[in-house]
Amino acid sequence: MLPERLQKKIDLRKDNNSLRALRLPQNLIDFSSNDYLGFSKLISDAKIHLEEHSILNGATGSRLLSGHSALFEKTEQQIAGFHNAEAALLFNSGYDANLGLLSAILMRGDVVFYDEWSHASIRDGITMGYAKAIKFKHNNLDHLKQLLDKFKGTAECYIVTESVFSMDGDQPDLNQIVNLSKAYNANLIIDEAHAIGVFGNKGEGVIQDLGLETQVFARIVTYGKAMGCHGAAILGSVGLKEFLVNFSRPFIYTTAMPPHSLLAIGSAYNILQNNKGINCLEKLQNNINAFKREVARLRLDKLFIESSSAIQSCIVPGNNRVKKASEFLGEKGYDVRPILSPTVPEGKERLRFCIHSFNSKVEITQVLQHLATFVSHGKQL
Repeated sequence: MLPERLQKKIDLRKDNNSLRALRLPQNLIDFSSNDYLGFSKLISDAKIHLEEHSILNGATGSRLLSGHSALFEKTEQQIAGFHNAEAALLFNSGYDANLGLLSAILMRGDVVFYDEWSHASIRDGITMGYAKAIKFKHNNLDHLKQLLDKFKGTAECYIVTESVFSMDGDQPDLNQIVNLSKAYNANLIIDEAHAIGVFGNKGEGVIQDLGLETQVFARIVTYGKAMGCHGAAILGSVGLKEFLVNFSRPFIYTTAMPPHSLLAIGSAYNILQNNKGINCLEKLQNNINAFKREVARLRLDKLFIESSSAIQSCIVPGNNRVKKASEFLGEKGYDVRPILSPTVPEGKERLRFCIHSFNSKVEITQVLQHLATFVSHGKQL
């Protein structure tokens, strides 16, 4: 039996139809996963490498004890080189990376400004730090400037945002944010989780695509999305890496990533730089454009949030209504997941379409035609 207070929270979720539950794959056409390039389906050389070199399957300990290896150093050098960064430090997940970075660097007397729609891992990392935390309106740089004005010259300041937001797929004006960070001498941190493998000539991300990598204090890149594997890295200066190795608790006090994960990351970067990866990236961009054209053709554009990323979100207010829309598409053979409140604000519930390089033009057209049918029939959308 759960304690009564915990059971009440579960009951409340059931009452407002927002209870989360684990769900097995249903072999539907994929418009829900973050595997944007289909890399998780590509055969990597990681397993072969493990067998040929008799590398242990487990890390055996934390990086500071028995878990470090030449393979870690090689992989981090590969990551830093690809992203034009001084140094890279691997973490077990993107969540760990944001917790590890923000909880370590945010000191008493500092001020951190963060977008109000920042990912939970960013907000949790800020909560674990000691800085004064101030949120600014989503992608509203006038509001950010007003807040920065209040603290100019009085504290060490940090600005934290994402290059592609996970729920809307929209983007901030990063050139303007860089200008603000320079004008106010603030340290800029950009989470590129949903940009890696999607933006840039070889999937380097938005920051590199804009040529801003030397203007950013830290970038977070993750591997469980377009890269099709697992883990994350913080990109920054050699000094930042040294600081995190010494003071980042999620890095210090956890078992290191296993060798096969490192090999998979290396393999994914290798694919990005060859014709197979470039072809996947081109297919993804073509599919994103095709999806947007079909949205416009079917006159659904007023329901969708403007996005040029692989995330295309259709606002369907109400947990009950968005679930019914998802179920309707599921019955037609398409896996499109509903995003419920409180994950997003009440009234902003949505169907979140994730576009992939492996989706066909027919699938894109048909799933949107089914959505248009649902809308035209007035099924509580």
